[in-house]
Amino acid sequence: MSRIFITGSSEGLGRNAALDLLNDGHELVLHARNPRRADAMSDLAARGVGIVVGDLAHPDEVRAVADQVNSIGRMDAVIHNAGVSDGALVLPVNVVAPYLLTALIERPDRLVYISSGMHRGGRADLAGADWSGSRATKSYSDSKLFITAFTMFIARTWPSTFSNAVDPGWVPTRMGGRGASDDLREGHLTQAWLAGSDNPGAEVTGGYWHHMRQQSPHPAALDQDFQDELIAQLADHSSVALPSAR
Repeated sequence: MSRIFITGSSEGLGRNAALDLLNDGHELVLHARNPRRADAMSDLAARGVGIVVGDLAHPDEVRAVADQVNSIGRMDAVIHNAGVSDGALVLPVNVVAPYLLTALIERPDRLVYISSGMHRGGRADLAGADWSGSRATKSYSDSKLFITAFTMFIARTWPSTFSNAVDPGWVPTRMGGRGASDDLREGHLTQAWLAGSDNPGAEVTGGYWHHMRQQSPHPAALDQDFQDELIAQLADHSSVALPSAR
């Protein structure tokens, strides 16, 4: 069985994916934004789940989360599930944090990044992006386009790692709201499968997935020049470079 780390896993899709993976016998490390949210996972901790704590809106805490994960040991897979839907923090949480965690956590065999069908409405425009979150400069759709492009960059440049993006659908979580029209259960199955399944179908890279099927992402997500400029900006902002391919 695999050791799997999931960000933003105190509730919603992250917790649901964790429960399925735990029931399948995997070893899990979960993440909570603060101690109060960590306390809400006491039932999972009682089942042997590891818990790390840190607010992904703050780079110092993101680094601390990476240190906590590395101290536990190498992960076989990481699901980058945490996200926010609006405001100035969409870039720090939805893009910068996954970038930093990817760079700083010992490289796993599989990486899964949560995208959104709304990424197709994102603008492939990095000009004026405030990666610090001091002010709102980009939309949720933009952030999901960026993380999808990042997923494809990892697939292209880390050939020994399976890197995939998942659109979970519009599901009735706290972020999605009660009016969401998609199936909550369907929302977490694909990322859990990509992270933990030994089915050969899950051993792929560079895919954009929705409900267990691959789809075509926004063309900009596959544009290597756009990918390279995104990574250059994130590296410059964070002063952390991605490790080279191996």
